[in-house]
Amino acid sequence: MRSGSPRVTTVLIGAAAACAALGTTASAAQPAEQRLPKVVTDWACAWNGTEPQALGGLFAADGTYTDRAVDVTFHGREEIAGWKARADGLIDDVHVTVRAAYRDGNHITVESVYSGRLKGAPEPFAVPMATLLELNTRRQITSDQDYYSLTAVLAQSGLPADWTPPTH
Repeated sequence: MRSGSPRVTTVLIGAAAACAALGTTASAAQPAEQRLPKVVTDWACAWNGTEPQALGGLFAADGTYTDRAVDVTFHGREEIAGWKARADGLIDDVHVTVRAAYRDGNHITVESVYSGRLKGAPEPFAVPMATLLELNTRRQITSDQDYYSLTAVLAQSGLPADWTPPTH
């Protein structure tokens, strides 16, 4: 079973090593009696890391990522990694802290806090987020749907409700 290109494999191994060395807030927030599914820990670690390919590499080749707050969908590993790179460029200290995860077969619901500081914003934000993950039989993400309030992000950030990110 082949998991992808050597670059993706190298990125994923590096991200896993970094998470193991640094620990992850995902597992720390979970009750002791409930362990997070590995894909959730890897997903949070990829969001909290600085290598966009680590996030893209968790997805099946035809996987999709949908950010419901801004109504955009990305298809495939490269587009998904590109979205992570854009988020890193727009948000300082972008971070996901997993509070709980619930698994039913190949469906996982994740409760978390999405936080960071939009570049140029006077204040940081930290908002609740729900994520719906669907996996294939190889435990790759086939669908990721993130739900959070963009209105809350902008209000906490001290930005107007009609703020849009710079296009440069």
